[in-house]
Amino acid sequence: MRYLVMVQGARADYDAMDGRASARAPAWSPEELHAMFAFMEEINTDLAASGELVDAQGLSSPADARMVTADRDGRAVVTDDPYGPNEVLMAGYWVLDCASLDRVTEIAARVARCPVPEGSREYPVVIRPIGEPPADPGRMG
Repeated sequence: MRYLVMVQGARADYDAMDGRASARAPAWSPEELHAMFAFMEEINTDLAASGELVDAQGLSSPADARMVTADRDGRAVVTDDPYGPNEVLMAGYWVLDCASLDRVTEIAARVARCPVPEGSREYPVVIRPIGEPPADPGRMG
């Protein structure tokens, strides 16, 4: 079964990775950034070797995001840079093909141990199954 495994963050965390500390996020040193990237690369390498990795990506800064909605007349309403500094958002993801929810939970627990600077906010790693129809098609949630 396929799963989406999401890591979360906030704009303040992206700023901190660029060396700009805030009350919510200490600035990352080059060594701390290297340790985080090496940790994630090791996970990706292991998942590729096990055949469980379908895709994995870190997402660019939320400052680069664009939100598109429709107004009452169906015209696009575009908002650039739609996230506030402390709004929790998806920072990266894996699409994994795992034998069980227990296995993907084991992987998510490993992801949750990613090294971060002391004082950084901790976010949960979120697991969502992909593409499984509901057991009762009349009930979507």
